Amino acid sequence: MAATRMQTDVPTPQDSPDFSKKDWPGRWSHINKILDRRGPFCDKSFSPGHGEDILLNQCRVLVIGAGGLGCEILKNLALSGFKDIEVIDMDTIDVSNLNRQFLFRPSDVGSPKAKVAAEFIMKRVASVKDKDDDYYLGFHLIICGLDSVEARRWINATLVNIAQDDPEKIRVLIDGGTEGFKGQARVIIPTVTSCYECSLDMLNKQTAFPICTIANTPRLPEHCIEWASVIQWPKEREDEKMDTDDPTHIQWLYEIALKRAMEFNITGVTYSLTQGVVKNIIPAFASTNAIISAACCNEAFKIVTTSQPYLNNYMMYMGNEGLYTYTFEHQKKDDCPVCGNQNAFLEVDKDITVQDFIELLKEKPDIQLKKPSLTTDTNEKIYWQSPPLFEQRTRPNLEKRLSELVKDGYNIIVTDTTLPISLNITVSYI
Repeated sequence: MAATRMQTDVPTPQDSPDFSKKDWPGRWSHINKILDRRGPFCDKSFSPGHGEDILLNQCRVLVIGAGGLGCEILKNLALSGFKDIEVIDMDTIDVSNLNRQFLFRPSDVGSPKAKVAAEFIMKRVASVKDKDDDYYLGFHLIICGLDSVEARRWINATLVNIAQDDPEKIRVLIDGGTEGFKGQARVIIPTVTSCYECSLDMLNKQTAFPICTIANTPRLPEHCIEWASVIQWPKEREDEKMDTDDPTHIQWLYEIALKRAMEFNITGVTYSLTQGVVKNIIPAFASTNAIISAACCNEAFKIVTTSQPYLNNYMMYMGNEGLYTYTFEHQKKDDCPVCGNQNAFLEVDKDITVQDFIELLKEKPDIQLKKPSLTTDTNEKIYWQSPPLFEQRTRPNLEKRLSELVKDGYNIIVTDTTLPISLNITVSYI
């Protein structure tokens, strides 16, 4: 994890040797054209002539994600006058990143993304310091350029939880995402607008292949790759954990999948496809990243300076069939498990087992949990995924009917690794 503090004072040949401490005349003239005069759509609170000081000397921005979208966001923020920017990314650079994540070079493969991105930007705009910092209240706003639903849910729930009882602790979240020629940008004001969790049911469900097809009747190259990773790896390398960032592991999977494909006369198994399947790589285009990052950074600029009204609150971009954008206000849900003021309500069969209920929580589009643990509202453990001692003790409950442990109309407290908060779900039997 790395952090960058950007003093966007790009040196010129005319500058003195001490160029890093000053701007040249007209450095921010493009920004001043917007900030030094009132426009017809300015917010009532906008005061001409003060925006530059807010951008250059006061505003602190946290960027989460330094991939294809994050690289564009960092560049845009730096060139838009934001000086104090910190970036967090736990991933390392892979050779497949180089075609679109322009802050990285072949020599950077294997290095932390956040650190390299910070160093690249700062060579052109200022000084870098590395630190671990998740103290979100220290920032004026947070921008996400992530490719992970789980990470988005986590930061969304964290910011909503922080702002729950104190409006002064509200930190605006700007979220961007791309997939091929499609993308979205949105502005989330925790506890005020709809949050990320409110729109969870809008996500496309990840493709899953039936295990029987993978094992017995493969028809697609993806089936062969899944067979290599899901069946053959545990069988042949059971004592070794698969690392999808390790090229030797990907190469092994590719070779096994290719042999499987040849047995069934299936074509199309390649190293890049193998990598894409096992890492669940979402196709990305630099042009789409540029469009969505521009939208995110424009909203950041407008929110910080109040120079123009900001997005309310969701913009969709679709370039896969022509060119189309659609902006709308996504409505806040009263029963949202994160920002809603009501418990989530779930009708289930009276004979449903605890095991089946857990599977339902994983599959339900507006919940989508990974490893839920269940507790009654009287603090009785129904089933806990961890620690191992509690998992072992509560495992017998998996085969029991849920109605034996929780009465009709009562609440279940659900915790999960994807969320920093617990969910309250009221169950009703039918």
